[in-house]
Amino acid sequence: MPNRPLLLIVEDDAEIAELLEENLRAHGFDTVGAANGVELFSQLETRKPDLILLDIMLPGEDGLTLCRRLRAGDGGLPETPIIFLSALGDLTDRVVGLELGADDYLPKPFEMRELLARIRAVLRRSEMRSRAEKADPTGAADYANTLPSRTILRFGPWRVDMGARHLIDESDVTVSLSALEFKLLEMFLRNPQRVLTRESILLKLENRSDAYDRNIDVQMSRLRAKLRDSGRSPKLIRTMRGDGYMLAVPVEREVP
Repeated sequence: MPNRPLLLIVEDDAEIAELLEENLRAHGFDTVGAANGVELFSQLETRKPDLILLDIMLPGEDGLTLCRRLRAGDGGLPETPIIFLSALGDLTDRVVGLELGADDYLPKPFEMRELLARIRAVLRRSEMRSRAEKADPTGAADYANTLPSRTILRFGPWRVDMGARHLIDESDVTVSLSALEFKLLEMFLRNPQRVLTRESILLKLENRSDAYDRNIDVQMSRLRAKLRDSGRSPKLIRTMRGDGYMLAVPVEREVP
C-alpha cells in the first residue's frame, strides 16, 4: 500500500493501548485509539481505518457485540477487517469471534512480531478482495453452470433467487451477498443435509480470483452473519467438528 495503513485500536487499558500504538507506528502504521464502543463509532464518523484491532473485554458493550454491530453496517464500514485481541483464548471464544465476522483472533499475551504478521496478512487479503471485486463485481464469469435462471430455492426462513443471486428473507427483504458468499451458499443448496469438508469447499473455490483467503472458517462466519445464523449454536449451517460444515435444513424448489 502506498500510504501508511490506518489502524483503529479499541482497547480500554491505557498502557496496553499506548504500547500498541508505539510499536505499530514504529513498523509503518498510523494509529488512532478508542477506549470503548462509543469512542469507536465516534472515530468512524471522521476516519476510515484500514483495519480495526478490537479487544473483547471492554466497558459498556463488549467486543463481540461491537463486532456484530460493525458487520451489520453500524459505522458505515461493514467490510473493514477486524482482528480480535483478547485474554479470552479458549477455542470456543476464538470460534465465536470468527463466526461473528472477525478476520482473525489473537489471544493475549502475544508477541508483537506475530501481531504484525497477522495484521499484514489480513491487510493483504483485504486488498486482494478489493481488487477482485473491482475486476468482477458480480462474479458472473463463474456461474455458467448454475441452476436455471428462474429457479427459486427455499431453506429455513430464506428464499434464494438463483438467477438474480438474491437472498430474500421472510419479509421479502433482499440481503446483498458478495460473489464468494453466494458461491458458498450455492454449494450448500446443492448439497443439503450433507457434510462438506473444508477441503472440498477449497477445491471448488480453487479457480476463483476472490478465493484468496484459505481460512474457510472466516468465510463461513461472514455467510452465517448474512443468514443471521451466528452465535454459539447456529441452526442453518452447522459446524461438524473435525469434518466441515453442513446445511442442516432441507432445500425445496419453489414451483412458479
